[in-house]
Amino acid sequence: MLTRRPVRLLALTAALLLVGALGPLLTAVPAGAAGRADPGANCPPGQDDCNVWDDDPPTPGNPGNPGDPGDGDDGGGGPAARCQWEGRVIPCYDEFLGYFDNSTGCYHKLLEPQPTIVEGKQWYLVTCNGGLGSSREELFDAPPPGFGAPPDPEELARRALASITLKAPRISVAPRRGTGPGLVGLPVWMWASPGANYFGPLTASASDRGLTVTITARVDRIVWDMGNGDRVTCTGPGTPYRVDGPYAGQPSPDCGYDDGYARAGSYRISATTFWTVEWSASSGGAGDSFSLNRTSGGAPIEIDELQVVTR
Repeated sequence: MLTRRPVRLLALTAALLLVGALGPLLTAVPAGAAGRADPGANCPPGQDDCNVWDDDPPTPGNPGNPGDPGDGDDGGGGPAARCQWEGRVIPCYDEFLGYFDNSTGCYHKLLEPQPTIVEGKQWYLVTCNGGLGSSREELFDAPPPGFGAPPDPEELARRALASITLKAPRISVAPRRGTGPGLVGLPVWMWASPGANYFGPLTASASDRGLTVTITARVDRIVWDMGNGDRVTCTGPGTPYRVDGPYAGQPSPDCGYDDGYARAGSYRISATTFWTVEWSASSGGAGDSFSLNRTSGGAPIEIDELQVVTR
């Protein structure tokens, strides 16, 4: 992980000379714009929880969530599903179908009233194929596996998570390729759109049969991939670069690649936000948490050699 070191005096002097060239460095797109159609959004129709970027020209990014190599996160999937059928996550309980049995792929619901009275046995409505098959009545001498199980709080946590949108970071960098190249050894600024859907906190709840689970999702860190093997970790969205700002021509106060690139070339910067989702149940039992992440598309940056003119 990179450490922040003072930038050389020569580099800072050159950076100040570049302020005019950096000129109208783009501001991050307002968080409120995220609900509108994004020309740079790589989203299926009706879905905005996917990768977006802020660059000119727009360039699609990685549609997956690769995470930060070696940091131990789970790659973004959230908690493991308790009830599945043929790769699909399904509810462990359904109001009309009853309780699900993973071993058979069938739902079982006790019939009320019982069609006939059979001593020591009870009739159940059985719907197999993950609840998609036809239903039949079947006689059991004991409740089927999983029948009568209380609501799974982790399943409710997943249900609550599905009701909110954790957006991929919408990133900006300076210098921007569209306004001119940067120079070797000069600081690079990185920032992302702020807002609850990008960094949290977001809260949501889900209830079933008297149990309510509440989740809180927030970003712990954002990791910037500088396109040359280096990564920079920041704890927040960063500060947008402003030509007339108090830090113009200096390193970013909170999220930057302070010593810049060591070699000239074209690079593509991306960022991954790492979310922690904490949940707790109304029953008062111990809660838990799980991790996931969202990865932006790429923002290109061009770096040239620093030319020193002598007389």
